[in-house]
Amino acid sequence: MNSRLYEGMVTHQRTRPVRNGFRYGLYYLYLDLAELEMLDRDLKRFGHNRRALVSLFDADHGPRDGSPLRPWIDSLLTQAGIDLEGGRVSLLTFPRVLGFRFYPVSFWYCFHADGTPRAVLAEVQNTYRDHHNYLLHAHGEVFDWHTRPEATKAFFVSPFIQLEDVRYQFHFSEPGPKLSASIYDVVDGEGMLTAAISLSSLPLTDASLAAAVRRMGPMSLRALILIHWQAVRLLLKGMKLVDHTPPPEKDTSL
Repeated sequence: MNSRLYEGMVTHQRTRPVRNGFRYGLYYLYLDLAELEMLDRDLKRFGHNRRALVSLFDADHGPRDGSPLRPWIDSLLTQAGIDLEGGRVSLLTFPRVLGFRFYPVSFWYCFHADGTPRAVLAEVQNTYRDHHNYLLHAHGEVFDWHTRPEATKAFFVSPFIQLEDVRYQFHFSEPGPKLSASIYDVVDGEGMLTAAISLSSLPLTDASLAAAVRRMGPMSLRALILIHWQAVRLLLKGMKLVDHTPPPEKDTSL
């Protein structure tokens, strides 16, 4: 089974105009889209498109209309000149826990039939429930885990970071026993904020799901509370708010 549970830490480090950092424990589901039906059948504490202790609903991702996720990601990849030829796609995300849904970012790992990586999709959501995607790829060539692909910020995320003149740099490790992902906010050519996750793999079982929820609570709700707590800290340090802007017309930056 390719699907698994990941546990570990998230760290944020802001260097300007004020310094602020934090480090929290968290857990993710890493779900092979081809295994969702099997997981829904075999696990009591996981549900696909149904309520359970932890759940994945298709309506929370991709086209957001409840339709199957695989045709959507294949269509998106085709627009970028990428053909997986039936290779697997896995989604790293916070699940719904006890029905509550929220995630700051999810990652779609897209592999060719020969096992080589071809793209990673960063699916970003803000606290307004707006969303936008950044498709990171090498135009159909093998995706190199050692590179730092870049994208122009096109979507309002934080009320403390302007939308203009911001570039994202991404860095990913290959999913395995360990997994890491980092996003660097580069403003006016200089780094301003780094957000990173460092995770370890566990078998995806009823027992491991129950243990993760027992130790860290509903991950999606916990993340939302901690985001607002950090916003309070930044306000107390004198940071000014920037106005919310609606998401771009196109859902995905290719």
